[in-house]
Amino acid sequence: MEPMQSQMFVDAVIAGGGEVQPLDNHTKGLVWLSEKRADELSAILEAHPGIEWVQLPWAGVDAFAELLADLASRDETTRPVVTSAKGAYSEPVAEHALTLIQSCLREIPQKARAARWQEARTGLSLFGRHVVIVGAGGISHALIDLLAPFRVDISVVRRNAGLAVEGVTRTVGPDRLLELLPTADVVVLAAASTSETAEIIGAREFEAMQCHAVLVNIARGALVDTNALVEALDSGVIASAGLDVTEPEPLPNGHPLFSQSQCVITSHSADTPEMTGPLLASRISHNVAAFIQGGPLRGVVSPSLGY
Repeated sequence: MEPMQSQMFVDAVIAGGGEVQPLDNHTKGLVWLSEKRADELSAILEAHPGIEWVQLPWAGVDAFAELLADLASRDETTRPVVTSAKGAYSEPVAEHALTLIQSCLREIPQKARAARWQEARTGLSLFGRHVVIVGAGGISHALIDLLAPFRVDISVVRRNAGLAVEGVTRTVGPDRLLELLPTADVVVLAAASTSETAEIIGAREFEAMQCHAVLVNIARGALVDTNALVEALDSGVIASAGLDVTEPEPLPNGHPLFSQSQCVITSHSADTPEMTGPLLASRISHNVAAFIQGGPLRGVVSPSLGY
């Protein structure tokens, strides 16, 4: 367990039937508890080629992009299997996404900042709206379940458009995103950060959206062209934005987005350590047991796809 240890996760390894030992030439599995320090992890794997499995702590693995690219270039039978926490944190993040959706539609950011009684009663209901979700992973599935009582019309944009998503009206590929935006009331970003999804929402996409539409990003800041978002909010091209993640991150003090009355920024708190700790521990226990017994690991990362 590197580059630090936590009793919660040591206990998780033991619960899965494993034992935490110092790193040596006999090490077969490695639990990596830093969301960064990819260079250190690469050095460890280089020095210990007998490691067969690596568990990463977050659902997003973009911080390890170079390491994954290197693994993708190696023979599949000799490189370690990498698992992440993808799917483990779906429920709290989906819950946060729903909170941001409601906040934006109900104009909570503007009303709270005004600190005075509003002359007019404004805001939109979520019931019956068209929600476009970019991404089809665990967060998206959890959000679809949360949205069910609101009787919304859901469109999902995913890389594999041929694989339909249960509980939605339509599933399309990224090439059809622009077709959906003119009727979208809410756009939620829940996709992995890759070269294919970089700035998937930019000036062209904002121009295609309705003026009352809201953007919610609980994925990675790199999925949005930040300058284009500032311009879209300034000019009223879209109504508001709920951002748990930004590009850059952390967002510098004094950044224009902080002064946007119709923008709410929650500083990457959709899944706090108090929420994720027990969930990661459960993932570690399962994967330790699966690794020992030769069963299926959860959250396997594709080095070639980068997620």
